[in-house]
Amino acid sequence: MSDSPKAGAPERNSSRGRYRFREYHVTTVPAPLALQTFEAVCVTGEEHNCGAASGTLHTPGELTRWNAGHCAQSGHELNEQTVRALVHAEPGAWQ
Repeated sequence: MSDSPKAGAPERNSSRGRYRFREYHVTTVPAPLALQTFEAVCVTGEEHNCGAASGTLHTPGELTRWNAGHCAQSGHELNEQTVRALVHAEPGAWQ
């Protein structure tokens, strides 16, 4: 009986290859007429998340007020926040 920790494990092919990938550079620019949106979901909880959600808000101040209000009512302090924005992708060059 072998004491090797790899006993019974299939052998791996020891040949190695070297791969090179080119990068395609893209710049993203915020869409000038689109507003960002903000959302928060309460993830406080021991056995499961609270799940209270702010819904879609349009300013960081609204998001802060929702977080403060939910924290004051429930005592929950941990929120997952999402910021969404429309952006234009401006393709660059291969490198």
